Amino acid sequence: MSALPLVSVVTPFYNTAGFLAECIESVLEQTYPHFEYLLVDNQSTDGSAKIAAEYARKDSRVRVIRNPEFVAQVPNYNGAMRHVSSSARYVKVVQADDWIFPECLARMVEVGESHPSAAIITSYRLRGKEVCGTGIDWPNECIPGREAGRLHLLDGRFLFGSPTTVMDRADLLARRQPFYSESSVHEDTELCFEALVGADLGFVHQVLSFSRVGNNGNLTAIETFFWTLLDNYLSLRKFGPTFLTEEELNNRMESLRTEYLRILGESVLLGREREFWDYHRSGLATVQEQLPSTWVLAPRIARAALKAVVRPRWFWRERSRFKSVAARGAE
Repeated sequence: MSALPLVSVVTPFYNTAGFLAECIESVLEQTYPHFEYLLVDNQSTDGSAKIAAEYARKDSRVRVIRNPEFVAQVPNYNGAMRHVSSSARYVKVVQADDWIFPECLARMVEVGESHPSAAIITSYRLRGKEVCGTGIDWPNECIPGREAGRLHLLDGRFLFGSPTTVMDRADLLARRQPFYSESSVHEDTELCFEALVGADLGFVHQVLSFSRVGNNGNLTAIETFFWTLLDNYLSLRKFGPTFLTEEELNNRMESLRTEYLRILGESVLLGREREFWDYHRSGLATVQEQLPSTWVLAPRIARAALKAVVRPRWFWRERSRFKSVAARGAE
């Protein structure tokens, strides 16, 4: 029996045959030796299941599980988490269209073992060709969860990345059923904030994961929806009272809401598609808010119209960008 802590790596997948082999191989090439690898098939029809089965045949660390019926993405992730070994000390999601660098598990476990108070461990990541994520001050590897939450809410430091960027301590999984909220539009961010209320955040000062761009994943579909702005607004509404003083919360809320209303006003003028408005309507509903009325947005729409007159190239560039992304997502 290995003295090293067991890491349960989990890849839920659905029709990702074009990327799945690269994802699986990145896990199997880890320098850290003690892990199990769960591949959870959500009723794929494109040959993904065959790819997963072939790797399981060759490597005993790989186990393939097929859902009895198709489910939505977040329930699929939650269902996958229920298969994690009870002896695992860490859980690492690797999304099927992403991959991880060879030292990912080793470096994250190292930080986790050095800092038992850290409920989640994260790092920098590569998103397409761009290094993304903001870190904590070198050479610190662990900061209090309250400090991490404040850095996110006040300074805009997005320490969490995507699910592929984060490693969770397994006892966090044991305390949460379901693991990810199924009523949130940004369930992974919400999980991190909730975990940090009573724990610390570990950080590896290294690029350890790759997030694909330009494919048909969920983030690509909402690429032009200003999802980060909505994510920041919802996080502030939900977790600001926990991590910030009343004065800090009020000041930050005023600034962020002004920016959010500006974007919505411009989106009215630009004739954004129904999916854009549905996305923001659903997000605001999670904090018991509705989309602002046209009356409320009228001053912002007027300013957007003036901006379009003064800067017509901005107007046509933005309309073209939104329409091209929407058309790509419909392919």
